[in-house]
Amino acid sequence: MKLTIGEVLNKLAEFAPLSLQETYDNTGLIIGDPETLVESALIALDVTEEVVDEALCKTCKLIIAHHPVIFGGIKKLTPTGEVERTVIKAIKNGIAVAAWHTNLDNITGGVNTRIAEKLMLNNTAILAPRTGLLKKLVTFCPATHAELVRIALFDAGAGHIGSYDQCSYNTEGVGTFRAGEGAKPFAGTIGELHRESEIRIETIVTEFKLRAVINALLSNHPYEEVAYDVYPIENSFQAGAGIMGYLNEPMPVDEFLKHLKQVFGTPALRHTAIHKKMIHKVAVCGGSGAFLIKNALSQQADAFVTADIKYHDYFESGNNMLLVDAGHFETEQFTKELIHDVILKKIPTFAPLISEVNTNPVHYFFTQ
Repeated sequence: MKLTIGEVLNKLAEFAPLSLQETYDNTGLIIGDPETLVESALIALDVTEEVVDEALCKTCKLIIAHHPVIFGGIKKLTPTGEVERTVIKAIKNGIAVAAWHTNLDNITGGVNTRIAEKLMLNNTAILAPRTGLLKKLVTFCPATHAELVRIALFDAGAGHIGSYDQCSYNTEGVGTFRAGEGAKPFAGTIGELHRESEIRIETIVTEFKLRAVINALLSNHPYEEVAYDVYPIENSFQAGAGIMGYLNEPMPVDEFLKHLKQVFGTPALRHTAIHKKMIHKVAVCGGSGAFLIKNALSQQADAFVTADIKYHDYFESGNNMLLVDAGHFETEQFTKELIHDVILKKIPTFAPLISEVNTNPVHYFFTQ
């Protein structure tokens, strides 16, 4: 089934909205025209010249990667570096390139959830939840139209709380208004005070769905002038950095490290000195997660597994937590299958193909 690139990416955005990306990020369509029709996409962790060649071989006109091919900006587009050569090759061959990066890291069900599933962690929760992403929407509607308006709000994305949907609170009351000259009131007479039996409808909506929900409200409410309020609330939404959970049973440290090596398929792990005998509560952040060390400590994690840990970062955990660097590529390698699964679920007739290119730039050298 052919869709525009924009339609494919919009489906991905339903799962991991662009607004969840970090301010430094470059998530979204990076190369190409969103109106171009495609029937398949190559899913990769990184975009390299070899990945572009693979896309050409598999006749994919769209590459969706986790890491943006253009991240810190390009001042010149000449074939002097890997990034520039990759971009030039993609443009020359009409291949669009998109990235779904930190928004996919930050959403529940995203990169870190997939890692937790691979590690078989239970009772998971976000390690550093985001606040300020939720809004309380309140509107006032004639009792005769309350159900119609509620359904419109829910269909547009309001009313989700955890595993529940269509959540609202409704209070009966009386609204008053007086229509002026030129008005076309739903009820009442111009120039006269009118009292109407109304329902106060309260519901929850995420910041990134707020505009669509308000549009649905305005389109379905019977009043000419719709009264509504939007309040910021500090409840945490199902988004944020990292994840934590529990192993089925406490595991000796050496067995836990073997478990990590097996799951991530890595020949080596870097870690702090072993002070704990058993590991049960585990915090995880795919990719560069050293900024969450203090969060993992405050949550009393027995171990924190991440990547790109610097020398001085290792001192932060002290004797209280096992700190493990399992590798950037290794911890994020499951992101390809995650993007593949999301697209296939959202667009069953589309063809997402997982890249077979190993883009890990890190190699290990061992001697006996």
